[in-house]
Amino acid sequence: MFQVQKFAVCQREQIPTPPLPVLPLPTYSQLKWQQRELIMFFHFGVNTFTDSEWGTGNENPAIFNPVGLDANQWVSTAVEAGVSLVILTAKHHDGFCLWPSKYTDHSVARSPWKNGRGDVVQELVNAAKARGVDVGLYLSPWDRHDRRYGHDLQYNEYYMAQLRELLSRYGDVREIWFDGAKGSNAPNMSYYFKDWFAMVKELQSSINVFSDAGPDVRWVGNEKGFAGSTCWSTVNRSSLSIGDASIVGYLNTGDSKGTDWLPAECDVSIRTGWFWHKSQSPKKLSDLLDIYYNSVGRNCVLLLNVPPNTTGLISESDVQRLKEFRNAIDTIFSTNLAENCFLIRASSQRGGKGGGFGPENVLDSDHLWTYWAPGDHHDDHWIEIRGTDGGLRFNVVRIQEAIGLGQRIKRHEIYVDGKLVAKGSTVGYKKLHRLESGVVHGHVVRIKIKESKAVPLISSIGLHFDPYWHPKNVQ
Repeated sequence: MFQVQKFAVCQREQIPTPPLPVLPLPTYSQLKWQQRELIMFFHFGVNTFTDSEWGTGNENPAIFNPVGLDANQWVSTAVEAGVSLVILTAKHHDGFCLWPSKYTDHSVARSPWKNGRGDVVQELVNAAKARGVDVGLYLSPWDRHDRRYGHDLQYNEYYMAQLRELLSRYGDVREIWFDGAKGSNAPNMSYYFKDWFAMVKELQSSINVFSDAGPDVRWVGNEKGFAGSTCWSTVNRSSLSIGDASIVGYLNTGDSKGTDWLPAECDVSIRTGWFWHKSQSPKKLSDLLDIYYNSVGRNCVLLLNVPPNTTGLISESDVQRLKEFRNAIDTIFSTNLAENCFLIRASSQRGGKGGGFGPENVLDSDHLWTYWAPGDHHDDHWIEIRGTDGGLRFNVVRIQEAIGLGQRIKRHEIYVDGKLVAKGSTVGYKKLHRLESGVVHGHVVRIKIKESKAVPLISSIGLHFDPYWHPKNVQ
């Protein structure tokens, strides 16, 4: 007879799991793009030599001769500004190509630059690769030079042939830029956007496609570099069309009920114009900081245009202004005063203490995948930072959501020692509040989430001091 022995089964304590995501979600490429925060545009071409913004298409390629062109200087300028992606106007509306395309002779091949053997795209790609910087390209749909423009089939075949050249000849391209810009007197023309997008994804699987309608990154709706104070990364793509002026408001704010993840990119030039003009100077530092707070600080990526001059270099005045800009950003945000707090606590936390979703996560270096998550069955969501005896002195509050699980927060408020100092709607990847009251000195900072699609997930909080911020209504 067998003796039956009973063994106690030790059940391991369950580790709390992350909450379900709120759809839609970003792709891997969209997340990487969002984390760049600041990227750079290079508008360069025949317009640089004609003092124009929109070329006619009748320019003689002989005028293009940037004798001192140094793409390494362009890339070094970008790197020093903290930029990891640069985008070049491979072809603007004038139709002149900065690479020797076999489908047209209206290109660098007919210019005196390097005796017609130059290739600006290749030089930029080489310089960027050497510094670990990614490259994007703009190929203007509107072409004022090519006679095929206005003939749907022939021009779309030509355009796609050039797309294929650019996306198969120069290695990895991380962003391709499409727009609907064209003059009021331009011939009627149907662009085969679906065909273009399909081929782009076939040739470059990890690329982000920018346009008014995505499919990966959307235009913010203006060229001032400002997003809406409410800015969702979600929209309904079915309601978008490229070149439709009636949708700019929708592009600026996004849609809380949007079914597609399509974050906004804010494009603006460091100068008045997009191309270099001898008569123009770079924007003031205070203007660039305003743009930063209203783009990066409103859940967007800032695409800052810095145009090379007729020599083929970024002008020294622009280089210096960019250094000031980068230094200012670092001065403001390199120190998080919240890290010196005495205590951080929250209204509740998922899985209880030790569950992995505590408020301490908002002070670590991971701004995506570690986060404070409140409990499911609580309605009053808040997180609180208590300073040491000396208190906390700051004028900027940074809040970041764990957008890898969706964008959730609809409304929030910030209190210092019980007094309301700021309030807003969306947060997204990053929300920056420059306090209208100026510098505050307090002991307890409480952020209340007043409305959210689901439990709010806050990945990072920062309290910063901006020495450049001087509100007009504060003496």
